[in-house]
Amino acid sequence: MHEGLDIRCLQRDKRGEPVDPVMASADGTVMYMNNKPSLSNYGRYIVLRHVIDGVEVYSLYAHLSEFAPGLKPGQAVKTGEKIAVMGRTTNTRSGISRDRAHVHFELNLFYNDHFSAWYKKQYPKERDDHGIWNGQNLVGFDPRLILLAQRDEGAQFNLVRCLQQRTDICRVLVRKTGFSWLRRYPMLVRDDPALPPGQIAGYEVAFDFNGLPFDLIPRPASQFKGTARYQLLSVNEAEYTKNPCRRLVTRRGAHFQLGREGIDLLDLLTE
Repeated sequence: MHEGLDIRCLQRDKRGEPVDPVMASADGTVMYMNNKPSLSNYGRYIVLRHVIDGVEVYSLYAHLSEFAPGLKPGQAVKTGEKIAVMGRTTNTRSGISRDRAHVHFELNLFYNDHFSAWYKKQYPKERDDHGIWNGQNLVGFDPRLILLAQRDEGAQFNLVRCLQQRTDICRVLVRKTGFSWLRRYPMLVRDDPALPPGQIAGYEVAFDFNGLPFDLIPRPASQFKGTARYQLLSVNEAEYTKNPCRRLVTRRGAHFQLGREGIDLLDLLTE
């Protein structure tokens, strides 16, 4: 599941096709361009990498009709620079009609450099058309809320604080160290001076309803029971009732357990 904004077109040509320019939301670097709409329900899409308050953020722009001439992966772009033209490309059966033309815009964090290995194990008979830039390797947070917070807080806005204030749907004890997320997002990992690195056996991880790990706490071996890779520590029932769609956890009678999607996500995170 991806949180995003669908921004409708304002300008059309004589055939009714959108001609609105799509511009970079911040200074960044082009990381990926899918120019084959048939390979994704995003259609023709582009991914940019930004660093905001020290956080690697990946913006995604989907359903494009064309890219800006000469644009290529590895190229630096500036805030407001034209990167594409709005469109309605997709590979979904129903398609996107002219009157529904829009750009789908996301802000994401990046799960794992080893996504392709996880994907091959998870879907051994399926092609991996986009490598690490498959949408399953990007976890979104609502760009509308971020933009509103930036507007309201001005110079006081801080993305790290916004991420740390997300509401958890569950907390899981993960028996693994050294996975990619820890290196890419150290600002979301708590420091415990009383626990030397050599004594860290894993992490307590808080996930929001969309599967974003926003609070990671190092834990010693004494806190792990048995040999299970993952232990569900707690579930926020109010958040589960409000946002059950991702099915990271499921209820069995009076008890909760990790759902299949939750286990798959943990496998991807710790690959």
